[in-house]
Amino acid sequence: MSNYKSGFVTLLGRPNVGKSTLVNKLIGEKIAITSSKAQTTRNKLKGILTTKTSQIIFIDTPGIHKPHHLLGQKLVNNAKSSISGVDLTLLIFDSNEEPGRGDSYIRDFLVKSKSRFIVVLNKWDLLKENEKMIRIKQYNQLLKNQSILFQPLSSFTGEGCEELIKIIEEFLPLGPMLYPEDTISDQPFNILLSELIREQVLNRTKEEIPHSVAVNIEKLDKLKRQGKGELTAILATIVVERKSQKGILIGKGGMMLKEIGASARQNMMKLIDGPIYLELFVKVVPNWRKKESKLIEFGYQEDS
Repeated sequence: MSNYKSGFVTLLGRPNVGKSTLVNKLIGEKIAITSSKAQTTRNKLKGILTTKTSQIIFIDTPGIHKPHHLLGQKLVNNAKSSISGVDLTLLIFDSNEEPGRGDSYIRDFLVKSKSRFIVVLNKWDLLKENEKMIRIKQYNQLLKNQSILFQPLSSFTGEGCEELIKIIEEFLPLGPMLYPEDTISDQPFNILLSELIREQVLNRTKEEIPHSVAVNIEKLDKLKRQGKGELTAILATIVVERKSQKGILIGKGGMMLKEIGASARQNMMKLIDGPIYLELFVKVVPNWRKKESKLIEFGYQEDS
């Protein structure tokens, strides 16, 4: 294994360009939650791809946006700090859209930081054939026609993903595996579980709810059942900022909360590979996104 390579690769881009979906596709497992809502990702998450020739540690980051509260500021700061010390940054663009001011801002940030990066044009499958060369030309102009490598792909279909992995390997230094071969994420187990619940909240609620929600795993127990094997019992609290949001999440006769729990439990069973008992509660904590103590309590700390 003298030619083996390993290293860190950060994914950077605006909200909703498909960074988390791409990480899941590259790893081949669901480790990051996805949603059509912007700003879905809140934690820097490492997805680990191990092959016969390399180990690539992908760092999925929150989308860079204009923050409107303390939580938003911490997320943006963490995303920006994620390019420090990595071997390569993937600048992810939504190729289904023309370049915008947000793309220019991230470009300027990367150029100023002198980071080594390549461009990934995601959602390539959504473009018509006659639009593809036009879009590449537009993004070339955005990057001021520098000799930067472009890789079109689709994180939905997988088109272009194998080519991207081969390109990344060229940038990695020689080195051993940094994680055990069967590791696909370094995220604490409680965080992975809480994110699966938050994903279902995002997918089932409208704009009033999604960004006001945090999920805290209160209790996680392995229970032995006679003749049936172990059962994982999980107690989780969904935190919102207003009483009206609590009512929406619970729903008429508790139906919304039951639907959230049922869908989250299905994904948890795949993660744990065993039966799950999940109990959910909803709690109101006014303006938690603006309070340092609550951000720390719910696991949203700024990287030092």
